Amino acid sequence: MRLVDAPRCPFCARVRLALAEKGVEFERIEIDLSARPSWLYELNATGKVPVLDDGFPLPESAVIMEYLDERFPSPALLPAGREERALARVAVFRFDDLLGDDYYAFRRGDANRLEEKLETLPVGSSLFVDFAYVPWIIRLRELFGAALPEPVESWLDALLERPAVTAELEVVRGLRT
Repeated sequence: MRLVDAPRCPFCARVRLALAEKGVEFERIEIDLSARPSWLYELNATGKVPVLDDGFPLPESAVIMEYLDERFPSPALLPAGREERALARVAVFRFDDLLGDDYYAFRRGDANRLEEKLETLPVGSSLFVDFAYVPWIIRLRELFGAALPEPVESWLDALLERPAVTAELEVVRGLRT
């Protein structure tokens, strides 16, 4: 199993978190996002990462996370109940509306509602949702010095007890140097 990865990409971080949580060994192929190799477009026509190669190329972080959850059922990322799984998928599907758009507006210095969005994050229901959102939260705090509301800070502190999340924190801290 190979992962085409870029350390600064939070979408790649989702997949790194899932692989680490599940204890899956993989070969990491790191690319520079500012000079994407031509072969990447053969794996994913959009040229985006992550791409997981498990005998076939699979792009899209949320799809990869679901694939890994099916391929390696323990520990489960998605909740056990059908309704809870569906709601977790909706929370990830709506990521841009619930955080992403305002995160990127904040980074650009554009008007945003990031503070409001942080107050209503749909986290804590499953590792699937938590791993889908935490890469951006770590980057907000570590790279941009954003103050997190207490519930988000407490949620992040609890997640940092997981080795997978601690490893991602170290990746992000390495981006500052």
